[in-house]
Amino acid sequence: MFTGIIEELGTVESLDLLDGDAARLTIRGPKVTEDAGHGDSIAVNGCCLTVTDHGGATFTADVMRETLRRTSLGGLEKGSPVNLERAVTAHERLGGHIVQGHVDGTGTIASRNPGEHWEDVRVATSPEILRYVAEKGSIAIDGVSLTVVDVDDATGTFGVSLIPTTLELTVLGRNQVGDTVNLEVDVIAKYVDRLLATGNVSDGGVR
Repeated sequence: MFTGIIEELGTVESLDLLDGDAARLTIRGPKVTEDAGHGDSIAVNGCCLTVTDHGGATFTADVMRETLRRTSLGGLEKGSPVNLERAVTAHERLGGHIVQGHVDGTGTIASRNPGEHWEDVRVATSPEILRYVAEKGSIAIDGVSLTVVDVDDATGTFGVSLIPTTLELTVLGRNQVGDTVNLEVDVIAKYVDRLLATGNVSDGGVR
């Protein structure tokens, strides 16, 4: 589990595609690798990956077909910046929200409007994702925990506001209009939707 509070801006060392349905990703991140061990979880742009090798301030993870299909990781290149966060431990503060590192789909940066103290960003996504996005709710964009400012079903977009720290320390400060971002919606919303869809909810509670 993660919190959506990015620890470090890492750099892609290599992305090796394997037979078109998997990849091996190596990333430089001195902070997240300082205590990394084989089998540890590290979120890369919001995707929970398992460390298969590490050393020299880098770590390697295998990326399976499902992850390549649902996320933007397959489009990374050598030198690409990436958001990095180690799995949360029990003694740490939950500063963002509950983030699983299980990306639900992608969105596209639709617009950016800089302000004096923050920047308003709109993200376009599919109706299947947007149904779980709520005003003042939480969403993870490339692994960053953010509060939704508003949702516009007519345009298929939602808005977030980025403070200077987020702009400086994460890839969201570097994304341009048209760039693809990974989205993870609130897990509670997904479970509620599933229960309602299957009819396993009654006036007395869950059946």
